[in-house]
Amino acid sequence: MSNANPRGYSRILVKLSGEVLLGQTDYGIDPPVLKRVASEIQEIATVGIQVAVVIGGGNIFRGAGLARDGMDRVTADHMGMLATVMNALAMQDAIESLGLHARVMSAIRINQVCEDYIRRRAVRHLEKGRVVIFAAGTGNPFFTTDTAASLRAVEINADVLFKATKVNGIFSDDPLRNPGATRYRELTFDKVLADRLNVMDATAIVMCRDNRLPVKVFNLTTPGDLVRIVRGEDVGTTVTVGPS
Repeated sequence: MSNANPRGYSRILVKLSGEVLLGQTDYGIDPPVLKRVASEIQEIATVGIQVAVVIGGGNIFRGAGLARDGMDRVTADHMGMLATVMNALAMQDAIESLGLHARVMSAIRINQVCEDYIRRRAVRHLEKGRVVIFAAGTGNPFFTTDTAASLRAVEINADVLFKATKVNGIFSDDPLRNPGATRYRELTFDKVLADRLNVMDATAIVMCRDNRLPVKVFNLTTPGDLVRIVRGEDVGTTVTVGPS
């Protein structure tokens, strides 16, 4: 990975949706996809960048969807949090099979399978070169894992938040329905909010904006794009506060 870190990142957070892990399956985790994502995280970590990860649980349960179908929202969200723990444990196993050390830290207490989230301990793991995987969202119902990713990124003083999606960045329209949609290379948080571009929920966007945390949106279904965007190539969309 020549010129592996031209941006000079020291610490990053990668937000993965649970749906990304589906691959070609209808439910659960597609092992080849899990292994590929783990190998890209390994490639980044081995050049000295500290890597944290937040994973959603939509490939197993989506709390909001269950609530719409009549389940109590708090119960549904707790089920969704547990789904993220399952995904985090799978990612930990995949990363460690490649020779890296990883730690899962959960926002809800589940001590027999992973650590509790403690900010200072998480930072110490990162400083020791371990990949830290944050599970269970914020630990509270009614908050998305996008908000959890923004919160954790701010708490650990990450340089940037990488938001993985199924398309190459943010577009003027849905590129899956409109092939003529234009990809934005750069946007401001205020434009994302004003135009309701829906790349992350509004709470997450506001948190990033208020803490001047850049967000880079990219397509994780394209092999190698995570490495390319970290390398600084023209991939995806960068969202910032904009000119002062």
